[in-house]
This record gives sequence, structure tokens and C-alpha cells, in this order.
Amino acid sequence: MDFTRELVRIPSVNPPGSCYLECADAIDVRLQAWGLDVQRLEAPGRPGRPNVLGDLTLGRPGPTVHLNGHFDVVPPGEGWTVDPFGAEVRGDRLYGRGACDMKAGLACAAFVARCVGRSGVDLAGRIQVSGTVDEESGGLAGVGALVDAGVIGAHSVDYAIIPEPFSPHRICVGHRGVLWSAVRALGRTAHGSMPHLGRSAIDDLVAFLHAVRRDLAPKLEKVRTEMPVEPEGSRVASINVNGLVGGQGVVDSQSPCVADAAEAIFDRRFLLEEDIATVRAELPEVAARLAESEPGRTYQVEERLCVLPVQAPEDSPLLEALEEGIQEVLGRSPDRVASPGTYDQKHFARGGVRHCVAYGPGRLELAHQPDEWVSLHDMRRATEVMAYALCRLLRVD
Repeated sequence: MDFTRELVRIPSVNPPGSCYLECADAIDVRLQAWGLDVQRLEAPGRPGRPNVLGDLTLGRPGPTVHLNGHFDVVPPGEGWTVDPFGAEVRGDRLYGRGACDMKAGLACAAFVARCVGRSGVDLAGRIQVSGTVDEESGGLAGVGALVDAGVIGAHSVDYAIIPEPFSPHRICVGHRGVLWSAVRALGRTAHGSMPHLGRSAIDDLVAFLHAVRRDLAPKLEKVRTEMPVEPEGSRVASINVNGLVGGQGVVDSQSPCVADAAEAIFDRRFLLEEDIATVRAELPEVAARLAESEPGRTYQVEERLCVLPVQAPEDSPLLEALEEGIQEVLGRSPDRVASPGTYDQKHFARGGVRHCVAYGPGRLELAHQPDEWVSLHDMRRATEVMAYALCRLLRVD
């Protein structure tokens, strides 16, 4: 608990990436005190965003288990009744931004390495613990950078656990994919008193939005995945408009002009069963159809981000070890789930690490909320389960 409270008190908020060095220092000191060899790694061209990697080599050669947690947190926002960086404990709950997502999980992972390393059990291989940056903004300078540098990959990591807050009885086996695209409508400006002399990009963007809602969205709602995505409503493909901007002077001043440009950001969540080429073609096809239907309509479609869906093998030894640990420690059957949104498993998959899951303390629905908290009891139980799983994977038969 003390290590979690120490981390929560450091406001490592992303954006912009404040207090990253202070948080990395705290992780570095703790890992070294617990017997791990530590190094720092930064993404090229991204100074001030250090990733901390601890390494614990066991008695003889064997598999490597990597425990990864991000230490950046989203801004606290409004609505708190406690200090978001006070790490206050009330009964079984530790409050604070990042307590649930996911500084408790990171602290538990570090403690697991300490306990397993000192357990006296005859083990082979090594345990790695990484504290990484920028997961909340895509992880490119965090786990993504470690993959790009060859630190994380199929050649160096056999199993990976990301202790995201999915609750001690649930193992997250993967996540859906996401494609973010910007659709820009181009019009022609004119005086607002003579709109017939111009062409409103806003009107053309409205036509695009209507076409997506009328023609594309209903088709996506019929596409369903076999992955155990939670919540239930996210087991279908979906498309959402994340942002809109158009025209001139929309914030501080009036403008007597016809809008010559308008843009929407589309958030397309796609499934393991869908073909990425087909997904990528959807919005350009809408643009082409609308442009052909009315002379003067002009659209530009730009891909901003694409993350493929991932899923651990159903017969993974990592899954078997964690499920056995849940049964042993919690005395109940484990649940397999999948995430509606992405997390750093995408980067492990890109590096060829197939045996990767998310498992850790906390309730996912509390993440990014005011008065975020984590259960101390759940932290203990998740720690015990992870320790059991590591002993199971690394023990000498």
C-alpha cells in the first residue's frame, strides 16, 4: 500500500506529461531496493519521458515474464470530494487519480517480483517489471518505444501481464481495434448575406454525418464478435463522432462568412472478425458516393490512428496459470473478458509477444472518474494471484 500511495501522490498527469521524472525516480528506487537491476529508456526525440525497466534474473535460464504498468494518469477534472493526489485511505479504499488506473497495479507488479524472487521456490528464468509513460495517449513513447528499441519482443519476452484494473477474478484476453479518421468537407467562402455565392462546408459535412448514421451505422450494429468484450453493448462494431469543427469565429467572435471548411473526427471500433481493408474503405466510399451525387461536394479523408484488435491464444500457459491462481487464491472460477478500448497489449502484440493479458486490481468503471479508488483487499488478492502464476510459469519441474 505504501508504494501505491507514494505513486498516487505524484501528479504524473498526461497531458502534458508532468512529474514524469519524479515518478520514474520513485519506481527506480523501489525496484532497486527490492533487488532488481534497473535501467532507464526514452523514446528517441522525446526527452523527459523516461521508461523504467527492472530485471530480476533467477537461478538458471528459463522463460521471461514481463510485468508492465503505465504511470501516467489523466487529468483529475472536476467533482472530487477528496484531494485527487492525496492518496487518502478510508477503510478498504485508497483514493486518488491513478489509484485504480493503474498505479496500484504497477505497485503490485513490483511487489510480486520482490516476493517471488525471495520465495525460496526453485525457479528458472527472469522477471521484468516496467513502468512506462504515455499509455493514456497511445503508448508510443512508452511500451511502443520499448518495442521499437527491441527491448520488448518475441526474442526477449515469453509472457506479459499488464495489471490494468479488470478486478481480481477477471482476466482480459485482448481488445477491439480502433480506426480514427478525419473527414474534411471543403466549401467556398462568401459573405453571409449572400450565401448563394458560396458553398457551405458545414452543410456538406452534415450530409456526410447523415449518410454515416443512416447507411453505415445500422450495418455495423449487426456485426458481432465472439470475443468476450465487456460491457455487452460493446460486442458489436461501432462508429462515433468524437469531434466537430467548422467555419470561422465559432468561439470568440461572429463571422459574416459562409464556412469554407468543416471537419469531423470519426472513431470506428472494429472487431477481430472484420477485415481491416474493408474497415479502411468505409468512409472513403461514403465520401465518393456523396461527391458523385451532387456537383461541388468535396471531401478529404485522413487516417489519424489505427490499432488492430488483439487476443491471447485461448490455450496460453499464461491464461492457465492465472486461472489456476484465481481458483486457488479466490476460491472461485475465473472470468475471461475483453476490453472495448485499447491498452498497451497492442504494442506487445506488435512486438510478437502473443502470450499477453491484462490482469490487476481495481474496477474498470472507476477509471478516469472523480473520487477514483482501489480496494486494498483487491490489491492483496491480485498480488497473490500474480505471484502464484509466476511461480507456476517459472518453476523448475
